[in-house]
Amino acid sequence: MNTKDIKILLVDDEPDILEIVGYNLSSEGYQVITAENGVEAVKKAKKELPQLIILDVMMPEMDGIEACEIIRKNPELKDVVITFLTARGEDYSQVAGFDAGADDYITKPIKPKVLVSKVKALLRRFKEDVKDTVKVGNLIINRDEYKIILEGEEIILPRKEFELLSLLASKPGKVFKRDEILDKVWGNEVVVGGRTIDVHIRKLREKIGDKSFKTVKGVGYKFVD
Repeated sequence: MNTKDIKILLVDDEPDILEIVGYNLSSEGYQVITAENGVEAVKKAKKELPQLIILDVMMPEMDGIEACEIIRKNPELKDVVITFLTARGEDYSQVAGFDAGADDYITKPIKPKVLVSKVKALLRRFKEDVKDTVKVGNLIINRDEYKIILEGEEIILPRKEFELLSLLASKPGKVFKRDEILDKVWGNEVVVGGRTIDVHIRKLREKIGDKSFKTVKGVGYKFVD
């Protein structure tokens, strides 16, 4: 997919951010759509169906957390990559963002060129095709279609939860170290908080089953068949 075919929805209530970041992304050939608040973001996301949404957290009318939750409930947008762009670096903001379904988290201020490189990294992983199926017990992971079947029922997971589950279930019993998980699921170019993995594991436990995941303190996690 060429950059000209990729739509990016940039959402921020600061005109300078929209102008500067939008200009740099457009210069790379991306189609950039902008919105100034969460309400407008939801409407444009449904209309434009972008591949990536860069979403500010603190905005008037509807904040980014609520907007993300609404967008994630739309079946047509289940595969869109969502990254938060915000000046708030507290853990609770990151946890709230991931709980809402975000894939990544970038803290302002950030140089436009650095942001562009992160966008490219996100979209690279978005385009990667892994065409195989993993079956572990009553769990089937179709990595080609991004589909999870648990005991005969389909479960919809946000992209990062899917990739994390897919990684752990690829080798049941193996302990994946935290650094390895961050590298393979998030990549070295994306800034994520220290609690990112823990938040995603907690959500997977709620959806897949607590007994399927074991924490190895000080090391990482493993999938238990």
